[in-house]
Amino acid sequence: MVINRKIGLWILMRESLLSLVLLCAWDVVVVMMFQIFHQEWMEQPTLPISLIGSALVLFMSFRNNTAYNRWWEGRTLWGAVTNNSRSFARQAGTILRGCPDLACAMAAYPYALRSALGRLDDMSDVLRLLPDSMKPGIEGRANIPAAILFQIGLRVEAECRAMDIDGALQGQIDRILSDMSNAQGGLERIRNTPLAIQFSVLPKVVAAVFCIILPLSMVQTLGWITPLGSSLVGVLFVALDKIGSDLQDPFGATPHGMPMLTISRTIEIDLMQSCGLPAPPPLAPVRGIQG
Repeated sequence: MVINRKIGLWILMRESLLSLVLLCAWDVVVVMMFQIFHQEWMEQPTLPISLIGSALVLFMSFRNNTAYNRWWEGRTLWGAVTNNSRSFARQAGTILRGCPDLACAMAAYPYALRSALGRLDDMSDVLRLLPDSMKPGIEGRANIPAAILFQIGLRVEAECRAMDIDGALQGQIDRILSDMSNAQGGLERIRNTPLAIQFSVLPKVVAAVFCIILPLSMVQTLGWITPLGSSLVGVLFVALDKIGSDLQDPFGATPHGMPMLTISRTIEIDLMQSCGLPAPPPLAPVRGIQG
């Protein structure tokens, strides 16, 4: 996730550079054909283009709002995972009188969830933190994060039985695990339910068509400076489409994706410190981008 505004502006300009060059080249061709070769068919009225542009702006705004809602819901669910992880560490330290293995297992959970949501094969942090006694229980499982929660539940039940802890107190810990499972289900729903194709494809196609016909309606008025006005307007539509495309996949490995690695490291630090274990340093942003 981009956290430096200057870097974010530079990334947006860099991503729009190719579109700007192509639009400017097309605008120059249109101006040359109109001013030098006097193509009469290029004298198009401006009103239809204005109406199309207004409708396209409204459609893109609705699509971008929908994409941002997906991104924000994902961030809210990750916040629930963070809060419940801290609550679990507190309950493990008070009700179970301290249990470092459970804290390590819970610290491994967000890393496994990050890999599952991002469709990554990186399990190094999971294997580093997960206790050896729980590793056989996740081997060959299709849903590694759910398997980790299941192993944690089994360990909690065993500890409660060994310490003769009241079932009501055990239920408090189990509710935390259920809340984490519910948050995971919401995150998986966002990952497995892409934005409707009407929202993800149609704006790109309509914006491309609009950028092609835009200089045809502007060249009569602007003449030789048509590339300046037409290219700037076209890049604006391209940038709006790019913003929506980036936000609709909140777990993608892009500068605009959710900082799942940073969130996972924050959870690990909190849990390790809560039970007196060595904690790694926080992750620093790389060139203004938080991973």
